[in-house]
Amino acid sequence: MAHCKSIKIYIRGINMKIRIVSSKDEIETLESEEIVHFAFRPSNVDILTLIKTCPKLKALYIPNSFKKTISESTLMFLEMQGIALLEGDVWGHRKDINEYYEIKPRIFDRIEELKNEGKSKEDVVSTLGLETRLSEDLIKFLV
Repeated sequence: MAHCKSIKIYIRGINMKIRIVSSKDEIETLESEEIVHFAFRPSNVDILTLIKTCPKLKALYIPNSFKKTISESTLMFLEMQGIALLEGDVWGHRKDINEYYEIKPRIFDRIEELKNEGKSKEDVVSTLGLETRLSEDLIKFLV
């Protein structure tokens, strides 16, 4: 049986989770997730089922190689629904050690620090990309 995993992210004091979905069977068991990471190659039907199951969905986080298999119509539908498609992976997450992966508050402090220094969004993303293991798309989403 596949296991559901959650990764907690603290965004400026708001507790958010990235739900790791490791099989098609888990999609319909989800409730009101805001960010979901597919650990398997989702079909367009899987993505549409997810959107129907999670009406509060804000972002879909998928490995880079999976994006190529998503149809243009599904990409347009995600855009029309205001759902961000983020490319990247969840590095270093091991559920057997810790059920949650936290993006440390220092990441958000660093974002604010760089913004206060007058850095552009692109510079913030570039700097954090070098300083962290977070994907560029996830950093852009957080900024």
